[in-house]
Amino acid sequence: MKVTEHIARRKGTLLSFEILPPLKGRSIQSIYDTLDPLMDFRPSFINVTYHRAEYIYRKNADGLFEKVFVRKRPGTVGICAAIVNRYQVDAVPHMVCGGFTKEETEDALIDLAYLGINNLLVVRGDPERSERVFEPEPGGHRYAIELLRQVVNMNRGIYLEEDLTDVQPTDFCIGVAGYPEKHYEAPNMKTDLFYLKAKVDAGAHYIVTQMFFDNRHYFSFVEQCRAMGITVPIIPGIKPITTRQQISTLPRQFHIELPADLVDALLKTHTDAEARQVGKEWAIQQCRELLRADVPVLHFYTMSNPKPIVEIVKALF
Repeated sequence: MKVTEHIARRKGTLLSFEILPPLKGRSIQSIYDTLDPLMDFRPSFINVTYHRAEYIYRKNADGLFEKVFVRKRPGTVGICAAIVNRYQVDAVPHMVCGGFTKEETEDALIDLAYLGINNLLVVRGDPERSERVFEPEPGGHRYAIELLRQVVNMNRGIYLEEDLTDVQPTDFCIGVAGYPEKHYEAPNMKTDLFYLKAKVDAGAHYIVTQMFFDNRHYFSFVEQCRAMGITVPIIPGIKPITTRQQISTLPRQFHIELPADLVDALLKTHTDAEARQVGKEWAIQQCRELLRADVPVLHFYTMSNPKPIVEIVKALF
């Protein structure tokens, strides 16, 4: 079932979870260990992130360094197929621009269509660690809207090879990312919303937000989207604080603000266990307010750590 169909049929706020593929060399069991405790809550869908390949420099025997192309977290398509097979729940693979050509993207989309996976989240993705700004793969997409248009074209039966015959269109439900505190590269919120509306106008069916810790950011974001004529569902993304270190790492990595009350409470803790408790209680209060507002879905960023999510959801439902 498509994400938008789940939302249209809902009789309350739905649940969804996002997981990371395991590092290369680890088995699918690590995915099952993350999801098994969460499946009791009957999520409507599971998101699986996609990670671009990176260049690393490897020292050879002669002392010279060789530039090597590696993908540390492969397997998103296979993981989604395994999730559908094991749990009979819809999977939502992320599709990213970075590290892929248009042809490789098309091949991945064809594989997903063969598997009957008809949901996607389309994002640009992050720059390589060695890059100051995002650079696409030669022959790839620079912007998420370009990737979105490729998916929309396939939904219309338009592939990269124009001379194909007996073409069957795909039927993907396409989500895109939204930023309640604006994307870090956008000069201001107005510009960020302009580009978001362009993606919706180009064919995006729903929006999933970046994590936030102050619900006022989400409610303001939704209000501004509606004022611009963006009518698609807007799903809030939630992540609980789990370590003291995240006081500094989350704002730096995700370009978000932590409310003063939350930071004050975290600074009074002395251990990660105490910080997790503060983070859990904060997330529960966040979610209760969002539930009262009848948001379509509570989407939890698990970071492959199910325990705090289990405790939060148990407190909510």
